[in-house]
Amino acid sequence: MYNSYFSLDENPFSIAPDPRFLYMSEQHREALAHLTFALKTEGGFVLLTGEVGTGKTTVCRCLLEQLPGDLNVAFVLNPKLTAGELLATVCDELDADYPSGTTSIKVLVDAINRYLLDAHAVGRRTVLIIDEAQNLSAEVLEQIRLLTNLETNQRKLLQIVMLGQPELRDLLNRPELRQLSQRITARYHLGPLNRQEVTAYIDHRLGVAGYRKKLFSDQVVGLIYRLTGGVPRLINVLCDRALLGTYVQGLDKVTAVTVKNAAREVLGETAAIVPWHRQRRFLLGVALVLGIATGLGLALIWQLLTMPRQAAAPTQNRTQSITTAPVVTTTATPAVVTSANPAASREQAYAELFQRWNLTYRSGADPCEQAARQGLACLSRQGNLGSLLRLDRPAVLELTDEQGRPFAGLLTGAANNGAILQIDGRDTTLTTAQLAKHWNGAATLLWRPPVGYNQLIHPNRQGPAVGWLADRIAQLTGNRLAGAELAQAVKEYQRNQGLLADGIAGPETIIHLDTSTGQPVPHLSRN
Repeated sequence: MYNSYFSLDENPFSIAPDPRFLYMSEQHREALAHLTFALKTEGGFVLLTGEVGTGKTTVCRCLLEQLPGDLNVAFVLNPKLTAGELLATVCDELDADYPSGTTSIKVLVDAINRYLLDAHAVGRRTVLIIDEAQNLSAEVLEQIRLLTNLETNQRKLLQIVMLGQPELRDLLNRPELRQLSQRITARYHLGPLNRQEVTAYIDHRLGVAGYRKKLFSDQVVGLIYRLTGGVPRLINVLCDRALLGTYVQGLDKVTAVTVKNAAREVLGETAAIVPWHRQRRFLLGVALVLGIATGLGLALIWQLLTMPRQAAAPTQNRTQSITTAPVVTTTATPAVVTSANPAASREQAYAELFQRWNLTYRSGADPCEQAARQGLACLSRQGNLGSLLRLDRPAVLELTDEQGRPFAGLLTGAANNGAILQIDGRDTTLTTAQLAKHWNGAATLLWRPPVGYNQLIHPNRQGPAVGWLADRIAQLTGNRLAGAELAQAVKEYQRNQGLLADGIAGPETIIHLDTSTGQPVPHLSRN
């Protein structure tokens, strides 16, 4: 309706999954890198979780485009199936022969096993991707786990990727599913876009639609960010309604008043600027505005109404998660891990972290904002010990004691089958099992962005951050490169480090480059 008014070639904020409008944020790229790397290993489960509308399907689509040519893929879109129905669906996806109409679990598993063996014989691997996996029952999940037992003497025959909402993580934490959880070799949790990414997201979609001017001011984008919490799907719905309102008023730019009115229309009530974790009503309003009235739509609305409230988290501490090794378990009884003063432990942990970077820390102020004022940045994620050891930087871990009270400790080093943490100023060595009992995977470390850094460093562009990248690569290769040659050199470096080899430098590439070139940064001790 408003396309011709704004001289747009097409609707920039359609919720249709058009790959031309795909915007890959830094965390989407990082998720894709770790999932792609995980699929190069054999066997096990790969897990991608995220809230509704954060881009899980986007990452999955990109993953499918980058899969090696020797992979056979089965894609299950509707996991609300019995174990037998799921196995039959897998057979259908793989074109595996089985008797028509059979409901026998054994017959279906045998058919899948024959298919996997035949594929293995001709040098092909097989991956099963399950979307909306939070809808799987415990019984079906256990049957899926048993599929990974199909193997030869040398290797597993099937790898499984599961995509789902945060409830999937809670489901996998059930005691009866611990065997499956321990087989997960890679995890990533997608959070919403940050404030800067929302600006880039809106500009990108407008640019693809043919618009080159400024429709949304920085103030208006900030309002959109606060209203949507940075969730891409909600940004699309709100921006679409705001453009319609702008067209109706005959204006040439979107105003804050128009955005607020658009939000009220979506909500059906007075819009409040609230963080993402409280926006169940907003999601429900979106579902209703989109005209969802089918059985599927009713199921979605019910899910939104019953969605559990998530704990609030600061924007700069957006949670990501990667796991590259299964959790090591032991029968030993974990030692008691606690803090003498849980309330003060987080302040002390950050004070110790800042001291290792020779920074000033002021108690009571946000540590990430303090770091930014002193030239560093926070990298917050949820993973395991292996992922932190590869980054090789001290990190504040969020822990709980025997009574479930939260406290924090500073990861300072690695020990045999464990880690060294500084808790209340004292070094404590924990085994992997002890750490798993008291740590939920949340961690924050510091890193140093180059001068001029803004989200990512593209070698084909200009600026001081690109110069920094060229300097670091020159230290490693002996050659001063630029443009396509620099991008290729970055790709080769990323490939050698096990990163996403796209030639674009984000935080992990920058951290690895600082380590590779011997920069004066704090490292983890090794015991």
